[in-house]
Amino acid sequence: MEELNILNLLIILSSAWIGGSLAKKVGYPAILGELLIGILLGPALFGLLETSEMINVLAEVGIILLMVYIGMEINFRDLGKASWAGLLAAIGGFIVPFVLGYYTILFFGGTQMAAIFVAIAVGVTSLATKSRILVDLKLLNTRIAYVLMAGALISDTLALVIFAGIISYVDAGSIDSLGLTWVAAKAILFFIFTALAGIYLLPLLGKYLYKANITSRTLHFTLILIIVLGFSELAEIAGLHSILGAFMAGLFIRDGVFQRQISKDINHIFHDVSVGFLAPIFFVSAGFNVTLEVFQTDLWMLIVVTAVAMVGKIIGTAVFYLPSGNGWREGITVGTGMNGRGAVEIIIAGIGLQMGIITSEIFSILVFMAIFTTLSVPVMLTWTTKWLRSRGELITQESRSGYIILGANPLGLFIANKLKGEQEIVIIDGNRELVAEAKQQGFNTIHGNILKEETMEDAGAIEKGSFIALTGNTEINLLAAQLADDAFFIPKKIVLVSPNENGADVELLDKVNATSMFADKTELEPWSRRIAAGNFKENKQKIEEEITTREWVKEHQKKNADFLPVIIINPEGQKRPFHYNDDILPGEQVLYLS
Repeated sequence: MEELNILNLLIILSSAWIGGSLAKKVGYPAILGELLIGILLGPALFGLLETSEMINVLAEVGIILLMVYIGMEINFRDLGKASWAGLLAAIGGFIVPFVLGYYTILFFGGTQMAAIFVAIAVGVTSLATKSRILVDLKLLNTRIAYVLMAGALISDTLALVIFAGIISYVDAGSIDSLGLTWVAAKAILFFIFTALAGIYLLPLLGKYLYKANITSRTLHFTLILIIVLGFSELAEIAGLHSILGAFMAGLFIRDGVFQRQISKDINHIFHDVSVGFLAPIFFVSAGFNVTLEVFQTDLWMLIVVTAVAMVGKIIGTAVFYLPSGNGWREGITVGTGMNGRGAVEIIIAGIGLQMGIITSEIFSILVFMAIFTTLSVPVMLTWTTKWLRSRGELITQESRSGYIILGANPLGLFIANKLKGEQEIVIIDGNRELVAEAKQQGFNTIHGNILKEETMEDAGAIEKGSFIALTGNTEINLLAAQLADDAFFIPKKIVLVSPNENGADVELLDKVNATSMFADKTELEPWSRRIAAGNFKENKQKIEEEITTREWVKEHQKKNADFLPVIIINPEGQKRPFHYNDDILPGEQVLYLS
């Protein structure tokens, strides 16, 4: 048995970390850096790294666990956010490049099986790429964000289903119509059995563990590994690939099986073990199989496949998107966002190479196609979204609505009164007197400890779109925002930060994707006393030119240090809290106190 080369593994992991970190710093997914490091340090260029049987085993385990994590990240409720538009984008963005990719490979003399593998690879899209870019471009609350997410989930799932059929056919070899029927039947039986097990059997297991008060995270992780390996083996028995079983297991483990806190912990473990350890081994070692000779021997095929992938994805999405009624310009914008490829494409291509269905030249072309298309996404999506915004066609669409406000103090109640009528508001506080006062003012108010999940559950946190923490204790505000993010996935977290907090503590804002209320550090007590005594004045300023909230605050600090911006009102009368990392558009008004 081959011994594990520790030094080789150490260098692979270290280089993967360096490459991934550099890629993320410039706004790209880590796998892009890992692939490039594999190409750079592998046989293609410097030859400093090499693969081995043990590296291949670790890489295979890595893609199994990565597919579990990808499955756990998919929330079927997200698909409903974009509904018809997301389905159209997914179908058009998959079918058109699929067909073009298939005939491109046949044109260059490739086999039908190789053509189908390339077609799948150019049809998929990368969810990880878009998630980061949508955050950077402040697009998470727009309609195109939900369409992009839905399109990515549907196209990747569709690719895996087609991939399942191909694997079944390849394993069966040359078969007659009866044999083909049996191959299809085994695949269908696999999906039916795993779906039934996921819907009915796994929740029973979760209920048993809950009733038995078994909360060991290690035991739960072991049980999930057993489930994953069981599903993976069933996939192999059905003539499919093990990654299909892992993906199905992840889909059903995500929700409704174990307690929320345990599910969250397990999700983090799978993320760390797969994305942080084993999957980088796969992507770096995938770079070892790339050959730079394609730039000499198959340059035209590389150019055509990349062009087909980009043009097919953008045009296919835009054309199929027309029946949504959202306009062709939004269709092109969605197409540019869906243009990046990622983990699923590289995994499928790697399996095709391993099975001998595609050559190392075609594998190299698919890797470089993934790199080139991914590099294009930030540039093209930035340009197209600015185009939509300039025409007033960038539509916001909140999938979750309502506010949870932590703090029934006078400032919290003042802001709640200003937001009242827009969306449902629930106020949480640990002080019974303040809770009673809020109830007298007609608010749905809960007395409880904000750091307990039960309190957030009582407030309906899983359905709320915004969490605002307005206590005088910044640490409590940050911890509450972290709970809102980790356990209830609330999209917007807005936190009051006291002036005496240092930068290290405030760094937690970035970790939980939260922003600071009032776009500045603010002392709670003075403003609460003024509001309670009625010692303040309300002012409104209409904005003529677009400005960030932080710039607005800086401009007013030059004139008057004693003011507090609380609400932004758009021309339609809709209101939102004034916080950092927001833009105030022409025609909107800022309501501030002085």
